[in-house]
Amino acid sequence: MKTRRHSSIHFSRILFQILNYTFFILFTFICMYPFWYIIIYTLSDPAAVKGKIPFLLPIQFTLKNYAELLKTNGLMNAFGISVARTVLGTTFTVLSSTFLGYLFSKKEMPCRKLLYRFVIITMYISGGLISTFLVMKSYHLLNSFWIYVIPGAVSAYNVILVKTYVEQLPESLEEAARTDGAGYLTIFGRIILPLSKPIIATIGTFSAIGQWNSWFDNHIYASANTDITTLQYLLYKYLQEAQKLAEKYKNSLIVGEQIQEAELISPMGIRLTITVISCVPIFLVYPFAQRYFTRGLTLGAVKG
Repeated sequence: MKTRRHSSIHFSRILFQILNYTFFILFTFICMYPFWYIIIYTLSDPAAVKGKIPFLLPIQFTLKNYAELLKTNGLMNAFGISVARTVLGTTFTVLSSTFLGYLFSKKEMPCRKLLYRFVIITMYISGGLISTFLVMKSYHLLNSFWIYVIPGAVSAYNVILVKTYVEQLPESLEEAARTDGAGYLTIFGRIILPLSKPIIATIGTFSAIGQWNSWFDNHIYASANTDITTLQYLLYKYLQEAQKLAEKYKNSLIVGEQIQEAELISPMGIRLTITVISCVPIFLVYPFAQRYFTRGLTLGAVKG
């Protein structure tokens, strides 16, 4: 009886493990397959993929989509501008939001509650596009690189996360530093920042993704200065041109090389290629911040 019972329990565990692994493998496949599909579509020949759906492997492997996209004028300059705005914008946002969140955690700060409420209000009420445009114009930020960095230097959401996180830190650390004669800047630089790696990674990831993917501010505030065109805006314009060109050829009776050119710049292929190029840098950076990301977001959301 004991042997049968033991065998039954052993079989149940094996069956559970099989079902468990099968479920999670299928779940992982469902989560990962959409992006894998985008990749294999961009690596498929635009003419061969018409009317067909690549499943696991590209149809007639080619790099035509990427080659055509790399021919875009000003691509490397736009890439450099996007990298620069992402690095500088993220740095400014992290330093500004972290220091402001630290100040709001100090009860001795003058008008602390009033100023904190003003910051919170900006999450619900906006000045609107026209008012914002006039403000940027009055500060001479239009068609300037700093239009990408300065307006987003302080984020109310990031300030809330930092303030809540700092309030979880032991007060004894700051009290000991003050006893030794340290001021607020010294405490912030030598104690708060080193202990705030999780929350810094969190808001840094948010900021970097926002800066890298942003194109609308380029369209509204800096479209007249082509020297500071960002990668996302350049790809957006390229996609619009590709769609118009493909539509033009589609509605015409032209045959031969021009039809092949229309197939070469298939809007769907270009759109998915742009998606891959836009996502890869984020995928390369995120794993390094992931170990801090969840912990920082959780601790920063305990209370407001």
